[in-house]
Amino acid sequence: MLFLDELLEFKKNVLEGLRQPLEDGVVTIARASSSLCFPARFMLVAALNPCPCGYLGDPNHPCTCTPFQVQRYESRLSGPLLDRIDLHLEVPAVPFREMTDNRAGETSAVIKKRVDRARAVQKERYHRRKHIHCNGQMGPREIKKFCVLDRPSQELLETAVNRLGLSARAYHRILKISRTIADLDESPDIQASHVAEAVQYRRLDKSK
Repeated sequence: MLFLDELLEFKKNVLEGLRQPLEDGVVTIARASSSLCFPARFMLVAALNPCPCGYLGDPNHPCTCTPFQVQRYESRLSGPLLDRIDLHLEVPAVPFREMTDNRAGETSAVIKKRVDRARAVQKERYHRRKHIHCNGQMGPREIKKFCVLDRPSQELLETAVNRLGLSARAYHRILKISRTIADLDESPDIQASHVAEAVQYRRLDKSK
């Protein structure tokens, strides 16, 4: 796992260097006489502020950035790199009442059991495919076979693609996330609700 805090504070050329390993799982080092490829399959987790001051969209603190500053800040994250990140989530400030709430939530052990069941389903699904072990590793051929949508799901995804201007790469990632959500829901088929949830995880596509 590679965790990058304050993602947009990194230089743009450094961020663009993540594109190949995120897509292909390898890093290629090229020199004058030869080039070498090294395995680099990892999970990227990144955090960033919504703007330079950090308060864009905050209902309790006014943002002090100009529109130009926000635009310049957001432009550091290119569309091609954004396409390669599966989930974009907004994490707002936790209200005081929720922080002081003593009610027990879902435990990590319960969540782990649900994840383990989903991974077992995926292991069985791809047991005949040598280099695929989970939904995130699916290629176009596997997506076509295992991410079949019914009519309502197709119409919902078509609307999302058109409204958000999503690329083919983002479209395929939504399908893979939808398949994973269905697995977690113990559903053999992808439902419209699974597609809708997957689209909600493209937060930065919506802002752009």
